[in-house]
Amino acid sequence: MPILARGRRRIRYELDAPAEGPADGPVFVLVNGLTQYIELWEPYRYMLVAKGFRVVTFDLLGQGISDKPSLHITQDDQVAVLYDLISELEGGPIFLAGISFGGVIALRYAIAHSDTIAGLVPISSFAELPPQLYLLGSVMRTGLILGGTSFLMDMLFPMNLSNEWLSQQMHALEMAKRRGWLLNDVYALQNLMESFLEFEPMTAQLSSITVPTMILNGEFDFLTPRSLQESLRVHIPDSELVFVPRAYHAFTLEKPVLTAEYLARFARDVMAGRWRGKKTVWIGPEEPGGDFVPFPPDFDHMRAIPARREKPQAAELEMATSRETAPR
Repeated sequence: MPILARGRRRIRYELDAPAEGPADGPVFVLVNGLTQYIELWEPYRYMLVAKGFRVVTFDLLGQGISDKPSLHITQDDQVAVLYDLISELEGGPIFLAGISFGGVIALRYAIAHSDTIAGLVPISSFAELPPQLYLLGSVMRTGLILGGTSFLMDMLFPMNLSNEWLSQQMHALEMAKRRGWLLNDVYALQNLMESFLEFEPMTAQLSSITVPTMILNGEFDFLTPRSLQESLRVHIPDSELVFVPRAYHAFTLEKPVLTAEYLARFARDVMAGRWRGKKTVWIGPEEPGGDFVPFPPDFDHMRAIPARREKPQAAELEMATSRETAPR
């Protein structure tokens, strides 16, 4: 179990690499969501390594086997940990992806350290804390305090995952909750949640992100809906918003094969010079091997129904004219 020690911080991490190929090849660094731990990225470690990528996973401060400070853990502390970890990597290029809370940390990192990475993938993430999300976070914190980690996970399962996935996994949910209870400390999770009590929007800083950025949003994401992803798309210069069909907030858990392919194709496009973000909007494939299709420019991608927009936005018009015959 490798440990990265920096001062008084001790961070558990894993580095997986292809058996063949250069030891300093391209690498994905994957950042956990709030209640995650390293093991939940295991399918990605296998699949991305098989596609030729090195993969780094780690437990943030307050998670899993990493240190759990008894006092408040700031998001700046998490960014510092991520910087220390990325600084240890040789070669590259380095691609950074994070889910939900981990996406917030990845965004903060990219704002401060874009020069250290080649690409960014915020997944089900956000740069603002509007009333709905703030109130949902508050009730999760209250639930954690009053009912512990099992109660919190009881809330998160139906909120973040589809009926189809849950119906197939009902027999395993109690085991998943037990594992979460064993690995997640109540007070450490509370500290992580309280890092949002003084949350300041990052929107005005997003223009500092200078790397290609693929924003992934589940079609049915209730927790971080498309309005929050749209803010990222509008303010990150070299971005692209991709809707993942029939996906909920935690689609990284529900659709690992598909999501790993999204990540690999993004990195390959960037490395091959094919990336053309331009703040465009896409519909991702439902199955591995499918095409990324431009969102129809005459329709409003912010609506859940097929409503036509009065006047297509400039970026979508450019997308339609320059890519209409070139699905990815």
